[in-house]
Amino acid sequence: MGATLCICSRASLTIENKRYHFVQKLGEGGFSYVDLVEGVHDGRFYALKRILCHDREDRKEAMHEVEMHRLFNHPNILHLEAHCMIEKGSKWEAWLLLPFVEKGTLWNEIETLRDKNAFLSEERILHILHGICLGLKAIHDQGYAHRDLKPTNVLLEDDDRPILMDLGSMNHARIEVNGSRQAMAVQDWAAQRCTISYRAPELFNVNSECVIDERTDIWSLGCVLFSMMFGEGPYDMIFQKGDSVALAVQNNLSIPSNNRYSRELESLLSSMMVVNYQNRPYISVVISQLEAIQPVVRGQATTRI
Repeated sequence: MGATLCICSRASLTIENKRYHFVQKLGEGGFSYVDLVEGVHDGRFYALKRILCHDREDRKEAMHEVEMHRLFNHPNILHLEAHCMIEKGSKWEAWLLLPFVEKGTLWNEIETLRDKNAFLSEERILHILHGICLGLKAIHDQGYAHRDLKPTNVLLEDDDRPILMDLGSMNHARIEVNGSRQAMAVQDWAAQRCTISYRAPELFNVNSECVIDERTDIWSLGCVLFSMMFGEGPYDMIFQKGDSVALAVQNNLSIPSNNRYSRELESLLSSMMVVNYQNRPYISVVISQLEAIQPVVRGQATTRI
């Protein structure tokens, strides 16, 4: 853990013996806030994530996110610069200092294009998807799964390099379920920590005897790919209308007809959006399929020129 003492004033704060100036608020979630801060020592901008901790369990979950960051030094996974835990009356705050990515998230890019009635090109999709897959592979290779992959949890650098963030829902890749009580516990956890419209079917109704594995991320990856292709996730509108996502994900996904993308990319999407997770590919297979498509796309681009 980082320094246990953080001195905070209205305009500046200290983390691990380095001072930072508060610049502005960037956003907030249910139990966390993100501020833009500037390092006094280097003049760089950082994103400071402040997680509100009401009890010991909240503090444990915040430290879990810290530990997950510590596992990785990968260009497609967000790096944790520093952290600390501070006491505020009867509550605590966990502070995670992260790199600031000015361009924002993949969802920001999708929304911006959608507002212009435009879409990501197939070449851009393949490039971004490949980076996401490499980040996921690093996570899976360590025996973990992200469990909350979605466009708002993917940052996008100016060169379209994707960076996976928000590692708080990560847990062991393989979850052995033995009995109805454990099944309900996993199901309740997923309802709290896995975004509903990107949640894999097996996490809605958990069987009492099963092994859930990292291929929950492959389903979510398919939803991310769908959103890049069509401007929204496949189950976003179902959720927004108040219909049952749990019921919708039990049916085979229908890919909208279009002339923007190759059959190979549509086939890759279909291979990920398989209801029975035992028939979904692992991330290494997805990467191989993806890399096989890229020469086809380059050839099509050359033909068009």
